[in-house]
Amino acid sequence: MSWWDDALHRAIAEVILAGALAGLIGVQVVVRRLSFFTMALTHATFPGVVAASLIGVNVFAGGIVAGAVVALGVAALSRRQGQNAAAATGVVLSAGFALGAGLIATQSGFSRDLSALLVGSILTVNNQDILITAAMLVAVAALLAVCARPLTFAGFDPGGARAAGLAVGAWDVVLLLTVEAVVVTIVPAVGTILAVALIVAPAAAARLWSTRLPVITALAVSFAVASGLGGLYASYIWNVAAGASIALTATLLLAVSSLLARPAASLLTASRPREGTA
Repeated sequence: MSWWDDALHRAIAEVILAGALAGLIGVQVVVRRLSFFTMALTHATFPGVVAASLIGVNVFAGGIVAGAVVALGVAALSRRQGQNAAAATGVVLSAGFALGAGLIATQSGFSRDLSALLVGSILTVNNQDILITAAMLVAVAALLAVCARPLTFAGFDPGGARAAGLAVGAWDVVLLLTVEAVVVTIVPAVGTILAVALIVAPAAAARLWSTRLPVITALAVSFAVASGLGGLYASYIWNVAAGASIALTATLLLAVSSLLARPAASLLTASRPREGTA
């Protein structure tokens, strides 16, 4: 029997990859205050995941399509004059989850699989899930590294970015679609509902320890991986749901950081160059 034939070994590999992926994108979510959007996206992705399960295709495909529609829709609505972005996001949150629940209701007996879609089922991940997560990790890391400057500029100073000729709207869409892809990718690990905890909590905890973006990113990835491994271990020891354990571990890490770390200064202020410097 090979190493990959053990379900626990595959779960460990998946949780490390998913944690690193969530930590990377979580920094962008936290510093750009997209936590509410991410929560809405997890709910709105749900019907796509359910539909994919019903027709027998990979949940990644269904989630990507649904999430892309939602991300583009929220981006478009929030840019309409007089339209409140939070209101549009809130409507998407409830409507998406309601649609998913409605799809489930059309299939008698399908409810027994609901928990796996909502809170994950990491012990049942297969090699394809692991390969998808690994590929997404490489893609997201490359995107954030290559496009770090325009993403940061568009996020922290959109007015200045527009004046400099940067397509702020296009870069916002790129980031929203990247967040959506990450959410869908980590569904096997923590499900659609608990994905927001693994994305936001480690990055928020890292934000309390530093004001430097590279340090925050390294800490966020470390915290997310630690949350995943710690939650998986707690699940194994106490025989509780792995997705819930991972989310609770990430939340506990944020609570401990809130108590121990000195509140960091505004990242926006810290990232601005001083007058007279290049």
